[in-house]
Amino acid sequence: MWDTLLINANLATMAAGDERSYGAIERAALAVEDGRIVWTGSENMLSGDTSALAHNVTDLRGAWVTPGLIDCHTHLVFGGNRASEFEARLNGASYEEIARAGGGILSTVTATRNASKRELYESAVGRLRAMQGEGVTTVEIKSGYGLDLSTEIAMLEVARELGEQDHLRVCATFLGAHALPPEFSNDRSGYIDLVCNEMIPEVARRGLVNSVDAFCETIGFSCDETRLVFEAAKAHGLPVKLHAEQLSDQGGSQLAASYDALSVDHLEYLSAEGIAQIAASNTVAVLLPGAFYFLRETKIPPIEELRAAGVPIAIASDCNPGSSPLVSPLLVLNMACTLFHLTPEQALTGMTRNAAKALGLDSEIGTLEVGKKADLAVWDVSDLAELSYWVGANPLKMLIVAGNTISL
Repeated sequence: MWDTLLINANLATMAAGDERSYGAIERAALAVEDGRIVWTGSENMLSGDTSALAHNVTDLRGAWVTPGLIDCHTHLVFGGNRASEFEARLNGASYEEIARAGGGILSTVTATRNASKRELYESAVGRLRAMQGEGVTTVEIKSGYGLDLSTEIAMLEVARELGEQDHLRVCATFLGAHALPPEFSNDRSGYIDLVCNEMIPEVARRGLVNSVDAFCETIGFSCDETRLVFEAAKAHGLPVKLHAEQLSDQGGSQLAASYDALSVDHLEYLSAEGIAQIAASNTVAVLLPGAFYFLRETKIPPIEELRAAGVPIAIASDCNPGSSPLVSPLLVLNMACTLFHLTPEQALTGMTRNAAKALGLDSEIGTLEVGKKADLAVWDVSDLAELSYWVGANPLKMLIVAGNTISL
């Protein structure tokens, strides 16, 4: 007997190559054993009485089942907030002006360094549960607000604890090359040396990270500096990701793709050369409509060109205190459609199958296929477009992680 059998369901499998919209199977069933999907198909293909097929049989009464949503780019763990900077921007200051005046990332660095691990956990857990309450089963969490070894380690340990305590899959990313800390304001090479020769080796030794990221931008780090970070990550067997082309075209995407990065993220100023390099790699383009909205950006990423080149497109919240204080994955879906002109199916693909690929987990999660982890979101909707249509409504009915139903 199977552990669990879901019947009277509609499945959005999101499987690649399926010509059906959303890979949909209506009037379907899905079976779970040992935390993995072991059967999917039309319910009328089941043999015998369903009550004899599984220990637990659940009638979903026509609800839609999707893969659990995946937020593949967040900065979920941080101290304080930056509401005052939000107000300053509304009074005319630019994001770059605030950063150069000592605000921006560095103000969060100060707050994060001054917070205890318990305080960091308590502030992050509310944000995480808000995401979980809207269907997220996997979340990526970056460090990068410590910029010293002890605080970076603390942030990554909190990220791991969040996953353990809240029954979510957490992918932790080291983002030491996020900004130049004040104590290294006149020694850029010294800080990059610290990141490459002390921080990356130590977080790798402790097994705290799944990948390494950097911020390649005029107010961040150059391509040459980013290359050193990538080489250090490579030396320790860690895949890389990159914040690239958010405020200007620095060529970071080409660099990241040359290292077969998991993803390049933001991409408002991505060039044709960057698109070509990404298309020639296994790298995913991650779009972050929350930051686009919150910073009142007007330059849309080259989405049609990316799609024409065959680049998989993921979307994510970019939850962070400065440019995207966003904890609603459903609002991310809506923004991807309204701001970036994605269809509801493209948006959902971007937060399931393509988001899994952006984390290197596409063999495990992101679609409803036999052999994959049973990470499922059950929705009380009649049409899957409702997931990106409603604003402020939450139709989540049930959440299942690795076969276990999560209390909401």
